[in-house]
Order: sequence, then C-alpha cells, then structure tokens
Amino acid sequence: MLNSPCLIYYIDVMEKVLMVTQVIISILLSLIILVQGKDEGFTASWGAQSFQATRRGPEKVIFRATILLAALFLLNALLFVFV
Repeated sequence: MLNSPCLIYYIDVMEKVLMVTQVIISILLSLIILVQGKDEGFTASWGAQSFQATRRGPEKVIFRATILLAALFLLNALLFVFV
C-alpha cells in the first residue's frame, strides 16, 4: 500500500511545501542577520568595552528571532531529508 497514488500525491505536496518553507525561512534568516548591528557579537567581545552589555528592546527581539529562525531552518532541513 506504500505505492498508492494518494500517498505519493501527499508526499509530493509535502516536499513542495517543505521546499517553499525552506526558501522563506532562509530569506528571513538572511535578512534578520543583516539587520543586526556591526558592533554586536564577535567584534564587540574583542572591542574596547569593559562592561557586560545586555541586549534590550529591539536588539533582544532580533537576537531571539535569529535563534528561532535558525532552529526552524534546521528542523525544516531535517524534515525535508526524511520525507
């Protein structure tokens, strides 16, 4: 019953949905990475700052959105492999 036309149709649709989702997530992830400031992250850790800077406001939202989109990207890629 694994070769039934109905099952093959659903797998084909699922592959297309996952592919489109992967493209959308990758575009959003690229954009949100580009929105982040230049003085954040790795460069700030080697800079002249002598205090621990905490993320506040929009910077915190962008940071968490980056983590969320990266996790969704990975999950979607794994699902795409197994479908």
